[in-house]
Amino acid sequence: MRLAADFPSTTRDDWRALALGVLRRSGVDADPEAALATDTYDGVRLAPLYDAGDLPELRGPRPAHRGWDVRQRHAVPDNEAVLADLENGVTSLWLALAPRDLERTLRGVHLDLAPVVLEAGERTAEAAAVLLSLGAGVRGNLGAGLGDHAVALARRCAAEHEGLRAIVVDGLPYHDAGGADVQELGCTLAVGVAHLRALTAAGLSVEQALGQLEFRYAATADQFATIAKLRAARLLWARVAEVCGGAGEQVQHAVTSSAMMTARDPHVNLLRTTLACFAAGVGGADAVTVQPFDAALGAPDGLARRLARNTQALLLEEAGVGQVADPAGGSWYVERLTAELAERAWSWFQEIEAVGGILAASGLVSARIAATRARREDDIAHRRLPITGVSEFPNPGERPVRRPAGGRVERYARPYEELRDLADAQPERPAVFLATIGPVAAHTARAAFAANLFHAGGLRTLTSGPGTDPEAIASAFAASGAAVACLCSSDQLYAEHATPVAQALRRAGARKVWLAGKGTHEGVDARLYAGCDALEVLRTTFDDLGVAR
Repeated sequence: MRLAADFPSTTRDDWRALALGVLRRSGVDADPEAALATDTYDGVRLAPLYDAGDLPELRGPRPAHRGWDVRQRHAVPDNEAVLADLENGVTSLWLALAPRDLERTLRGVHLDLAPVVLEAGERTAEAAAVLLSLGAGVRGNLGAGLGDHAVALARRCAAEHEGLRAIVVDGLPYHDAGGADVQELGCTLAVGVAHLRALTAAGLSVEQALGQLEFRYAATADQFATIAKLRAARLLWARVAEVCGGAGEQVQHAVTSSAMMTARDPHVNLLRTTLACFAAGVGGADAVTVQPFDAALGAPDGLARRLARNTQALLLEEAGVGQVADPAGGSWYVERLTAELAERAWSWFQEIEAVGGILAASGLVSARIAATRARREDDIAHRRLPITGVSEFPNPGERPVRRPAGGRVERYARPYEELRDLADAQPERPAVFLATIGPVAAHTARAAFAANLFHAGGLRTLTSGPGTDPEAIASAFAASGAAVACLCSSDQLYAEHATPVAQALRRAGARKVWLAGKGTHEGVDARLYAGCDALEVLRTTFDDLGVAR
C-alpha cells in the first residue's frame, strides 16, 4: 500500500510556481530557488528545496556502530568528580591535567574499562609516562600532536598497547579561531597526512599508522552542518587511506563548540549543546563530549557536569538516537551537503599541500581563517547571525557569574558580552530614552525592537508612554536623566511628529537622537533598523553617554 497514493503528484515546477506567488506578494520577482537560497561561510549554496536529483553520485562510508562513547572533559584535578561521572553514565575521560595530577585524579578508576584521553601539550610525553605506569590495560589516546613526541609514542603504542592510540588530530583550534567547516576539515586532513608521513617514515606500516590516529571535530547547534561535516570527514579520510594503500574507518571525537557558548544567559547553552550532541550522534561520532553549560564562565560545577552527561544519556537512552546507524543517510539535503563539504575540503587540503603541508601553510591557514572570522563577526554585529540571550532577547536584569577562566576562544558572543560587562561596571546602568510617539499600537513594535537592541549592550531603556505632544515627551526625557533618545513609532506618525519631537528632545539636552525605522527627519542623527550594525550602535551610544570603553 502506498501511503501517498491519494495525494495529487507534484513537481519541482509546481513548487516554484507556488513559491513565486508568495515572493511576488512580498515585492520580490525572482527565481524562487535563487531568492531563497543561502550561502555558508564555505561558499556552499544551501537550496530551499532538494529532491532525488540532488543526490551525489559518490556517497561516503557509513558508520557501522550504533551509539557512542560518552566522554567527559576534566581540566581540574578532582577524583570525586571523575568517579561521579563514571558512576553516572560517562564511559571515557578526557583529562587536560598536569602530569603530576593524573595519578590522584584517576585513583579508583578501572583503566581497562574506562578509556582515558590526555591533553597535556608540551608535557605529553611526561603525562603519557604517568598514565602508562598506572596499569597494563590502559585504553584511550595519549593525545600527542605534531611535534609532541608523537612518533615515539605511536611506535610504543603499536608495539605494546593494543587499544591505546597515541595521536589526536585536533580540529578544535581551527574552529575556535573562527574557521568554517571546510577549513576545519581541510586542515585536519593535512595534519593527519603529516602524521602518516612521519609515522611511516619511522617504520610503521600504513595500517599501523592509521591505527594511531583519532580525529577531533567541533559540533555546533547547526545540526545539519555538523552531521554533514562528520560524514564528509569520514569520506575524506577513507580516500586518504585508500591512496596510501590502507583501509579502516576514521575514529571521530565530536566536542560541542566552545565558540558558540555564551557567558551571558548561560542556561541557553543547554539548548545549543543538546542540538550539537544530537547532530554529532546522528553524524556518526565515535565519542561525544558535551561541554557543561557554564563552560564559558570557567571550571564547571557539579550540576553543570551532571546536566552535560545527562544530555547524552537522554539522547541515547530515551530518544534512542544511537539505535540507528547513519540515520541521515539517503537524505537528499544531507547527502548533497556532505558531498559539497567534502569536495571543497579536498580542494582546501590540496592548497595546503601545494605550499608544503600544514606546517609550511600556517600563514595561509591563518589568513583564510581570519577572513572567515571577519565575515562572521560582521554578521553577528548586524544580527544576521543572532545569538539568543545575548544579541537577541537578552535578559537585562541578569546578574552575571564571575569565575576565573583560562584560555582564549573566539566566542561569537564576546563583543556583546564585553559591552554588557562595561554597563554592569557603572555605578548606575546607563539608560536610553525611548520616545514612544502615538498610541501603544503604533509604537510597540519599534519600541520593542529598539529596547531589544539596546538591552543587548546592557543598557536600560525608559519610555515616555503614549502621546504626540513634543513638549510632554521632552519633559519626560529631561526627568529620566538620560542623555540619548530614540524615536519609536509608525512611518505615518513619523511624517507628522518626528521632526518636532526630535527638536524638542534637542532643546531638552539630548546629545543624540535615534529613530527606529526608515526616513530622514530634521533633528534625527541616525536610524536603527533590521540589519543595522548593532555593535556600532551600542558602542556609539556608550560614547554618547560618556562611558569610557
